[in-house]
Amino acid sequence: MQSPFRIKTALAISFVVIIWGMNWPVSKYALPNTPPLLYAGMRTLLGGILLALVLLPQWKKLQWRKNWIIYFIVALLNTVIFNGVQTIGLQYLPSGLFSVIVYLQPVLVTLFSWMWLKEPLSSMKVVGLILGFLGVAVISLGGIRGDISILGISLALITGVGWALSVVFVKKTNNQVDGLWLVAIQGIIGGSILTGTGLGIENPSMIVLNIPYLSCLLFSAIFGMAAATAVYFKLMNTGESSKIASFTFLVPVISVAIGTLFLHEPFTYSLLKGLALILLSIYLINRPVKSQTIENQQVAQ
Repeated sequence: MQSPFRIKTALAISFVVIIWGMNWPVSKYALPNTPPLLYAGMRTLLGGILLALVLLPQWKKLQWRKNWIIYFIVALLNTVIFNGVQTIGLQYLPSGLFSVIVYLQPVLVTLFSWMWLKEPLSSMKVVGLILGFLGVAVISLGGIRGDISILGISLALITGVGWALSVVFVKKTNNQVDGLWLVAIQGIIGGSILTGTGLGIENPSMIVLNIPYLSCLLFSAIFGMAAATAVYFKLMNTGESSKIASFTFLVPVISVAIGTLFLHEPFTYSLLKGLALILLSIYLINRPVKSQTIENQQVAQ
């Protein structure tokens, strides 16, 4: 019989993966009712503020004077680039396809960690890297043939690279900042930048304050940004990093399934082959090995 701790852990991991998987099609669904930068900015800003309010009793952990440069760098990479470019890119690709390409990120994290953090690169990880890049190449063939948007593919790759660089930077500085405050402050800073940019170049009157828009905005802010992130870091603090790393490869699967079933997005043979290669790649890179604990290669959304 499973212990209550194991059941709670399984439920927590499932919550994070499902919320992250849903967040892609939810954002896609919101875009007809809002300019992309304003949506990206408002959801991350709102999520950051909500999380900061929860963390106020622990305000001393913020250490703003000491860590402000870290907050700004992560805000640039993980909010402005990841969330901003992601929301723009979702206009050009189905949400499932976009998420599959972005989830090359764990592969890029392995490569960047080897290059800049001097982490070991095993033969199995090398095989995983090759398979991951092959997966994106297979998907990208549709763009070369004109079946899908090359711009969309490029924006998805930029999104994944920004996310990967953010993870590597957070891994390098993780002993200097509190994880939850980092997520809250980068959401506030990055969300403010995106919202301000959106107000400058987009037309706020294009926002349609209907139930679909408000529902998507609140879901992304409360669940995608604040709640899932809090659960994610709770798992990290209880030593569940290897489990999270091995289960997050299900996120693009969930996104593809929801996009296909509810948004009627096309499910092509090239997408299936690319998805299979990327998932196998992520599994090989994250799979546990004897006498070694795999470090988690994700950062919260």
